Amino acid sequence: MGQTGRSNLLSGSLPHLAGFTGIFVFSLWLRQQPHVPDSVAQGYLQIISGLIALIFSAVTLVRFRGTQDRISLILGAGFLLTSVLILGSSILFFRLIPGAPQRIQWAPFAWWPARMLLAVLLLVAIVVDRFLPRSRHPGLEIGGALFAVVALTYFITIALRHLPQEINALPGAILPSPWNLLPASLYWMAGFGFKRRLATTNSAFDRAIYSSTWLHAAAQIAACQSERVLDAPFAFAQLLIGTAFAVILGGALLDNARLFDEVNHLASSDALTGLANYRRLLDMLDSEMERSGRTGRPFAVLLLDLDGLKKINDTLGHLVGSRALCRLANVLRINCRTIDTAARYGGDEFALVLPETGDTEAQHVIVRIRERLLADKETPPVSASIGAAVYPEDGATIEKLLAAADRFLYAAKARRPKRGQRQSPPPNNATFKF
Repeated sequence: MGQTGRSNLLSGSLPHLAGFTGIFVFSLWLRQQPHVPDSVAQGYLQIISGLIALIFSAVTLVRFRGTQDRISLILGAGFLLTSVLILGSSILFFRLIPGAPQRIQWAPFAWWPARMLLAVLLLVAIVVDRFLPRSRHPGLEIGGALFAVVALTYFITIALRHLPQEINALPGAILPSPWNLLPASLYWMAGFGFKRRLATTNSAFDRAIYSSTWLHAAAQIAACQSERVLDAPFAFAQLLIGTAFAVILGGALLDNARLFDEVNHLASSDALTGLANYRRLLDMLDSEMERSGRTGRPFAVLLLDLDGLKKINDTLGHLVGSRALCRLANVLRINCRTIDTAARYGGDEFALVLPETGDTEAQHVIVRIRERLLADKETPPVSASIGAAVYPEDGATIEKLLAAADRFLYAAKARRPKRGQRQSPPPNNATFKF
């Protein structure tokens, strides 16, 4: 690592070191404070954390189905297993069932493997994401991940039978529970890995994972100060973990909402030009007809056909042809009011819905569009044939209105100048339809 890399790593570590130092000092102070252990409250806090982890697992697996992001699959499966361990420990090791024997001495041990498992999975997730960011077989991989979760749960359960039933703290020591430093170090490394991921995918989901990773590391620092079961540092660590789960779930929900908005936008827009697509155009026409029926005001529809697109594609290539379509789309976007809707009607045909617009105003819009096209100095020059129809004068249904605009468009195309000439805008007092 070069000098610049080392300095960046050091500068990035300083805020976390300061934060962890503050957590350590605060937890050390908590050790000296009187605290009445409440196993029921701690158990319910564990249950809430487990339920949040379970919900996050479901949300993340749904996200994986939509994005094919491999890190979502790993985290979804990992949090599913973590939620099983947390919920299981809450029921078994805290007195939440009336009459059940209290196994409170198991609490530190039951809490530790869930944190350790999550730390390893976060670290593995960021490593896998670096080398295998995309998934090729989502169905098989989800099934395999869930099978691995079940198998790992079984082996952990078998391993627990051969481990001691209590982990003894070291009262009076600077670190009464030093074993919590191991998952803390793993969370630390995972945190830097997710920070690197933020440089390329700075979404709410990734920022939430990044913040949650450092909160988990802080929880482990606090847990290092726990001298006895359910003391104040132990409760503080549990609170930090619950906060970490809430943060990561909130980020996942926000990001899923963003993805839903993007999918909704893509479903109603043209991929090349970004204008509305044909389905959105029909919806807008239907809405305008309903509004016109209520207000009695007309609206206009312009149909535009890009002249000579086939020739551009054949002589200059399809990339130039696509650029020509985008240039016309940009002209329509510039000439749109906020209430207007520009749409790509077909391959080289566009539409512009003009609410509360009569025939005269529609002709003025046509003049402005043609002037914009003439003023465009980019090569090759582009022009468009335009037809305008007004509701309800030219058609009382969507089909009749579009058919009328289409007839006027082809009449304008028939009056198109000879090859090599460019159309000039009609006089401002023009009253005929193009």
